[in-house]
Amino acid sequence: MKQIPNIFTLFNLFFGCLAIIFCLQTNTVVIYLDQQYNSSFNIPEKLTWAAIFIIIAALIDFLDGFLARLLNAVGDMGKQLDSLSDVVSFGVAPSMIIYQLLRFAYARQENGLETSIIWMLPAMIIAMAAAYRLAKFNLSTDQQYYFKGVPVPAIGLLVASFPMILHFNSIASVSSVILSPAFLYILILVVSYLMVSNHLMLSLKKGDIPIQKNKGIIILFLVALVSAIFLQWLAVPIVFIFYIIISLLSIKKTAT
Repeated sequence: MKQIPNIFTLFNLFFGCLAIIFCLQTNTVVIYLDQQYNSSFNIPEKLTWAAIFIIIAALIDFLDGFLARLLNAVGDMGKQLDSLSDVVSFGVAPSMIIYQLLRFAYARQENGLETSIIWMLPAMIIAMAAAYRLAKFNLSTDQQYYFKGVPVPAIGLLVASFPMILHFNSIASVSSVILSPAFLYILILVVSYLMVSNHLMLSLKKGDIPIQKNKGIIILFLVALVSAIFLQWLAVPIVFIFYIIISLLSIKKTAT
């Protein structure tokens, strides 16, 4: 029974590896031109599947912690396995998605298919920041109710939402923003900074947070519910932004 949470954690790693495999198989870039030679783009379906596998890994990541507490199987082994799995599923796999999105973004430009790989390599900063953040978390002893820095799974879910938005979204301006090198480079820098920073962030896993400190989580849940109904996958970046804002505002008030 003690090994059940660890088995779940390893399935987190399994789906993270699947996500990377599907990211690596999106070799074909399809560019369409209309009669005025305006380009449009269809995201390869395999990148969408990579995003789905990251989402599944995130669900398993939530469940393994819940099971560990339920079965009283919390220990150093599980903590290390969790971090090793997370760095793959929510560090390396999202980096590969951003790498491919950068490749597609440049492919939409004139002579973009000839763009050097050097311009895609900044995507790996996300994996590096995730590894640093997880190592720092493992050494920390004061993150019982709050996280220092944005948790790595949140970044993984944010990045995974972009292929889903591109696949299901019909608003051309939204797709153009996501498939913009400038947006992707800014995204890399922002999420990497948020992971390695010492800003206090709400923990959504802890069930023993004092009720007076749960207001931020309740507000976040309501924002997520409403935005999911009206915005579908666009809700994920919106909820992420609210998560940052609510964390910074609510913890600043309640942690003192």
